[in-house]
Amino acid sequence: MNGSSRQAPSFEREPAKRVFAQELREARFHFKEGTEEKSPTYVLLPTGERANRIFLVGTLTEKERKGDQNLFYQARIADPTGTFYCIAGSYQPDAMQQIARIEPPAFVAVVGKPSVYDSPTGAALVSVRAESITTVDAETRNLWILDTARSTLNRLDKRGTDADSQKALEFYHTEVVIYRKMVYDALAQLKI
Repeated sequence: MNGSSRQAPSFEREPAKRVFAQELREARFHFKEGTEEKSPTYVLLPTGERANRIFLVGTLTEKERKGDQNLFYQARIADPTGTFYCIAGSYQPDAMQQIARIEPPAFVAVVGKPSVYDSPTGAALVSVRAESITTVDAETRNLWILDTARSTLNRLDKRGTDADSQKALEFYHTEVVIYRKMVYDALAQLKI
């Protein structure tokens, strides 16, 4: 060796973005960054931020065990703005075991990867492939609502100032008033 050591590139997980269910359900623009097989994929949120991982908190209202050979769970979770679905299967064994143990209704925190799928009818559907799902208390849910409201308003305030928010504006024709109302409606549901 010549004294210099070469290190393998380190891959850090991207921070999970806080997003309300209503905005997540409206996400349609998805893309891959890079050409490698393992290159990260993103969903561009209507408020102008790319999300490789997301963080949501809501009430697990139902869950369903599916599949025989390839067992997985599908869970329906509601936050103050609407519902979203998350799945966990053999590639997410920790999350699958966590969902299996939680009995609805229960407040849960979910970290996972958003995906956009085209249904047979042509409609775009968004789901979250859970990396983790844990039960939380009402105070944690309330804090998440406050933090997510702040994050959403910050994204709206910077719209059009960077490439992602400009692309979201062009693709979604984002109407700020709709998302501000979503935020205020979510805050109105806080039980503090």
